[in-house]
Amino acid sequence: MPLDYVKIGQRIRKLRKEKGWTQARLAEKSGVEPSHISHIERAATKLSLPTLISLANTLDATLDELVYGSLIKSSHISCGIIDELLSDCTADELKSIAEVIRTTKNILRN
Repeated sequence: MPLDYVKIGQRIRKLRKEKGWTQARLAEKSGVEPSHISHIERAATKLSLPTLISLANTLDATLDELVYGSLIKSSHISCGIIDELLSDCTADELKSIAEVIRTTKNILRN
């Protein structure tokens, strides 16, 4: 499965913005050139494994979080996303969501 550089760049941008950092700040903290951060976030360039690791470490993310969607075995990331989405739901909301999931699963399998 090929790497989706657009999605990787979007995830890096999202994590950077969640920290309130500029591209220059991320570049300074990660040791990556500011122009390269811009190119990565816009998917105008491919990034090397050392650069990806540096950005993941700086952003306090895992590699699989950054490349999610390009991995065949990524169910643990999906479960984490679902857990986060459900973390503030009421019991009634959880019951409704569970029913939607059950119905959707049945539709997809039939």
